[in-house]
Order: sequence, then structure tokens, then C-alpha cells
Amino acid sequence: MPPPRQDYHWISAFLDASAAETGSARNTQLAYGRDLRDFADWAQSRGLNFHSLTRADIESYLVHCNAQGLARSTRARRLASIRAMYRFAYAEGWRDDDPASRIRGPGKSKKLPDTLSHDDISALLDTARTTGRTEADRLRNTCLMELLYATGLRVTELVGLPVAAVRGDPRMILVRGKGGRERMVPLSQPARTALTAWLAQWDRQAAELRTKRLPEPRFLFPSNGREGHFSRVGFYLVLKEIALKAGLDPARISPHVLRHAFATHLLAGGADLRAIQTLLGHADVSTTEIYTHVLEERLKTLVLDHHPLAKP
Repeated sequence: MPPPRQDYHWISAFLDASAAETGSARNTQLAYGRDLRDFADWAQSRGLNFHSLTRADIESYLVHCNAQGLARSTRARRLASIRAMYRFAYAEGWRDDDPASRIRGPGKSKKLPDTLSHDDISALLDTARTTGRTEADRLRNTCLMELLYATGLRVTELVGLPVAAVRGDPRMILVRGKGGRERMVPLSQPARTALTAWLAQWDRQAAELRTKRLPEPRFLFPSNGREGHFSRVGFYLVLKEIALKAGLDPARISPHVLRHAFATHLLAGGADLRAIQTLLGHADVSTTEIYTHVLEERLKTLVLDHHPLAKP
């Protein structure tokens, strides 16, 4: 099969194949697309194209990214996108070589995740109950916050929950995560209480739609946007408002920080790392191991309290 003439056709074909063959998540596809479009624009500005680029050219692009002040993790992701595309191009016979295969990237830094204390979480959950212009907004915000902290869901998994997944006061819900992988996550009693209150409001709103002969929403947190559910950006802004009202620094608070808090508090309370891996939906336990930093103080205390040579 001859290679596409335009770089953007390379990107389109690669993304289609990646979605079909590996089932990569939509956000992963969007990240690949952004990275490769930037790479294509850089190449075009220098009179180059994907078919003729060499290893030295790709390394020059990475130097360019570094000069722009891009974070180490961003540069590592861009190289990963380029590698994946050229692996695909080589397998398709579009190139006789893979110019990106032996390039060493900056690697991802092992930055410890930010987290929140139990008091911080309590302040956020309490404040969510009074945040919102209407009673419906307040019930929705409370449900979002309780579910996020109770389950550790990714924000895309949370806002995209179908309402059918939470009907019947479930003790556990089925979540479809990255790459279409499914997992079961338990709900705490406060989360179930908030969910019940929000579903009552959801049903009232659905009844109003039926009287107008409009279809019921499919999602637990519906909106009039293109995707049909509350957006990640919308929830991010709500969370910043809640943090500000709770007296916390909004710059410290994000949906992902609450996911970190969920995992950190479980591990500090004695939960098994493999169980946390399952709850978070991590494909590899090495991703979950970053949370082991919270064990340091607990292990230190354990040794000092129980080791015979540690006692005076």
C-alpha cells in the first residue's frame, strides 16, 4: 500500500487504526492527534514531511520542544506519539525504516502526586452541598463530589456515567475505563445517599422532558452540549468554585487530585496495592506504586514500635 501524500493523512490513518486495533481511549486519541499535528506543522515549516524525515530530524524536533519550555512529561508523550505512528508506518510498508525506534526520550519524571488531607476532603464535600445557583445544581455537585471521592474514577469516567449504571441503589457500579476495559467499583453510603437524592431530581427533570415530547437523557449528569453529558471543563470549574468557598487554594484542587486522595487515603488505611490498582483501573501495578510514598511514615512507626532492637 503506497503511503499517503499528505502528513495529515498519515495522522488520520494512524489514529483510525489505533482506535480499531488497540481500542485506545478517546482522550488518548486526542492527545496523539494534537502531538502529531504539532510535529507535522514543524516539519512543514522546514520543508520536510513524514516520508522523508530522518532520525536527526526527529531529534531536532525534540530539541525544539525543549527550547519552547515544554515539560519533560509533554516531551516524552510527544516522542511516544511519534514512535507509535512510525511503528505503524513501517508495518504498513510506508517506510523502509523506522527513524524513531532508537531515539531515547527524556522519560517521565516520578513526581509524587499532590494529595489532600481528610479535613480538606471534608471541607470540599460539605461545601459542595451549598454550591450552585439552584437546588438541582447543588444536588448534582454533591453527587459528583461524593462519587469522585468514593470511587476514584477518572473525570471522564465520572461525567460520562450512563444513568442505567446506577439505577436500583447499587452497592457497586460497572465502569468502562481506558481502552474499553471494564471494572466494578463499590459505592460508600454517603455516595449512595447523594446518588439517590440526585436521581430523584434527575427523574423530575426527565418527566418534564417527556411532557414536552423530548427524549430522556442517557447520562447521569446530562447537559445540552455536543457529548450529551456534563463536560470535564464544566466539572473542573465547579470544583474550583467549591475549593474557593471551602477556603482551599483552587490551584491545588483538580479532579485528578481527588482521585489521588482516594488512592492515598486507602493505602494509608491499610488497603492492598493490588486492590487499589483494580479500583483505579490501572493496567499495570507499576502505575499504582507511586502511591507507596504514603507508607513511609506508617512503616517507620511500625518498626520503631515493634522491632526489638528499636526499643530503648
